[in-house]
Amino acid sequence: MKNVYDFTVKDRSGNDVSLNEYQGKVLLIVNTATGCGFTPHYDPLEAMYRDLRDKGFEILDFPCNQFANQAPGDADEIHSFCKLKFGVEFPQFAKIDVNGENTEPLFAFLATEKPFVGFGNGIKNAALKKFADMNNKKFGDKAYIKWNFTKFLIDRNGNVIERFEPTTDMTEVRKAIEQLLG
Repeated sequence: MKNVYDFTVKDRSGNDVSLNEYQGKVLLIVNTATGCGFTPHYDPLEAMYRDLRDKGFEILDFPCNQFANQAPGDADEIHSFCKLKFGVEFPQFAKIDVNGENTEPLFAFLATEKPFVGFGNGIKNAALKKFADMNNKKFGDKAYIKWNFTKFLIDRNGNVIERFEPTTDMTEVRKAIEQLLG
């Protein structure tokens, strides 16, 4: 059975990184953007990373510019922004596509393991769904990820445990991570 350890991704410099290097850790894999309304998620993400990394937790950050061009710049510019504005220390990888013909295979796998089930209730969530649906029409059946800051929780064996949409409260995300860490 396939798991995340079977994938190789590119770091910010374009070098191959086998996710097998993270074997035995609890992972949160997230697609991000620096100009999104959800960009403030970097604060609780970094807080979780600082608090939990010694317990075997890692965040893997993949910038993506497919949602309203909210991740302009190259990987180094994005990293500099995140470091200066949010103090990000967790690994940031090469900028990728999470939808369409050039989808990063890791994200196609993650989204297939845990498909989109909705943004939740409320006016803001309904508005995001409408905007995301319009944006993702161009990707057809390859619209795996609906918006920036979609997060996937991976257990220590490389299995996809849960998918969190960007509208999920970050305290709920942290609680799930802490439960998995034991």
